[in-house]
Amino acid sequence: MMNLSVKQLPPPPVIPGKEVPPTTYTFQHFPVEGSRNSYDLHLPRLHEEYELDDVVAMTNEDDSSDDSSDDSSDDKEDDNDDLMEGLHLPVGQHLLVDIKNVDPVFLNSEERLAEAMIQLIDEYKLTLLSYHCHGLIPVGVSCAGVLLESHIAFHTWPTEGVIAMDLFTCGSGKLIPTLPSIQNLFGVKAANEDADDPMMMWSHKLRGFRKGFVPGYNFELNPLDADLGSEILGFHDYDIKKPLVSAAETDYQMVDVYEVLDPVNRRLSDYYKSLEDDGSYESLHPEFFAPDHILLLDGRIQSTRYGDAPYHESIVHPAMITHPNPKRVAVIGGGEGATVREILKHSTLEKVVMIEIDEGVVNLSTKYLPEWQDCSSIAHHDGCAEWCFDDERADLRVEDALAYFNDNFGSSSSISKSVDEHDETDAQEQFDVLIMDCLDPNDDHPFAKVLYTDDGYVTSLYDALTDDGILVVQVGEAVNSRSPSDENGDFENRSTMIKMLDAIGFKSIHIYEESHCEFDAPWTTLIAFKDVETRKRWYRSPAAVELDLSRRILPTKDGKTSLRYFDGATMKSYQMPSRAFEDNYCHQQDKPEECAEKVRFGNGKEVNVSSAYNPVFERHFA
Repeated sequence: MMNLSVKQLPPPPVIPGKEVPPTTYTFQHFPVEGSRNSYDLHLPRLHEEYELDDVVAMTNEDDSSDDSSDDSSDDKEDDNDDLMEGLHLPVGQHLLVDIKNVDPVFLNSEERLAEAMIQLIDEYKLTLLSYHCHGLIPVGVSCAGVLLESHIAFHTWPTEGVIAMDLFTCGSGKLIPTLPSIQNLFGVKAANEDADDPMMMWSHKLRGFRKGFVPGYNFELNPLDADLGSEILGFHDYDIKKPLVSAAETDYQMVDVYEVLDPVNRRLSDYYKSLEDDGSYESLHPEFFAPDHILLLDGRIQSTRYGDAPYHESIVHPAMITHPNPKRVAVIGGGEGATVREILKHSTLEKVVMIEIDEGVVNLSTKYLPEWQDCSSIAHHDGCAEWCFDDERADLRVEDALAYFNDNFGSSSSISKSVDEHDETDAQEQFDVLIMDCLDPNDDHPFAKVLYTDDGYVTSLYDALTDDGILVVQVGEAVNSRSPSDENGDFENRSTMIKMLDAIGFKSIHIYEESHCEFDAPWTTLIAFKDVETRKRWYRSPAAVELDLSRRILPTKDGKTSLRYFDGATMKSYQMPSRAFEDNYCHQQDKPEECAEKVRFGNGKEVNVSSAYNPVFERHFA
């Protein structure tokens, strides 16, 4: 047998004023040849030992107290309260971290690793009950720490310069903020001059059971249960995943901005090469290799760097180029600024009013997503500016859009709130195009329901448009042929809005899809026409659209088109609704006459169509 040394490590700190419940310490060492044991350390606490039956009794809500209890029973109750304070619901958070290019000397030192672990635990006010480390022979260290909140553990491969760690906590404390400290404490760069910088990969997952255990829990209201958790935090293999803004709370919502590089789409080596000045293809075209930037509101993806142009150009230019002469445009929402950026590219524009309730999103986007508000490349017009909101034609109003439209264009102010006084003539001047770029219709949010289903508000949008005006609304992800009808599925709000627009008086309602927005599914946009003649321009040929674009769209400073995605051929793809939306329309419980098989796919029998939204008629008879 080898003569293995025992090392003394620093003791776990005690957080002043933090109550620690009674614990028992049970252990068993197994002497294994090829490893050394760094002596176990634990918080020395003497507590009454509780049997399992005692714990069950404490957690039984029906357990009644005795009115004649004496002082000793009061003391016992206090002990019980202390114990209960440490019991958590069966939920938790799990952070997995892998770091490479780490100093081998650091990775083989139990003392330095233990100190880093204790400092991390202390910084984030967790409670370390005990820990122990084993040094492997010849190299490598495994450490495990028992937390009051759960555990921390890691293993090192010094020769390869790698450490793998997992940190699990119960309770409400956030783990994402620990990442910079983990990087600093455990991502120690090797001493040699040519050493690479340490690189960290990580993922975060919700664990346990919330529904049924957490009173009133709704997973749709938890950002970590939305896109933020599944598409960003839960994906471990991103070569770069860095929170530029993490859980920033505005007055209305939580904002996150992440920088990610997915190895499926782009190589890390190409990105690094794009940062050099060596004349390579990568360095000459860095825009193709940069990490993605992703904006999330309340955990839901709103916009991405590589989906920016497909999404924002598709929601703006089809309507703008269809209208014969759009001068005044309104935007509801659009806080990141990219929708306004696209509107400002039109030479016919005289004014665009953006009504955004959350100034925090605007400010955070200005700082962390500058591309979305950058108008510096748009040239040749009076009043231009490098930042879109500084353009003379742009008018940003931080207020409630519902109140704005109800106060200025609605027949009733029953749901409106007071707003600042505006110039009466300007406020009541109608718009040629109105774009609603805000919450998705299926969001579990009271404000979303009002935006899509409130009769007074939707009517005010109609009244806010000129006689040949166009309404544009982003209406969430596309259906597929096996989806239930919107009115019986997740998109009831979308269905309600379409019926209201029809009843209010829009002459034609159309839905089109864009599949390159970098969302999980193709995204849909609704366009509604007040005037039949304007709708006819929707079906122009690609050549006619291209000619109009060449006349209207302001070029860049070097004379190129300022559009990165939209063109006449793209417009052609929007003109006809998909078969999936036709099928979805025909999945209604009261199936319309035109949905009969012999009508849709038979002899072309004419039908009496009274609805402004009718994808069957549009696909087969229009």
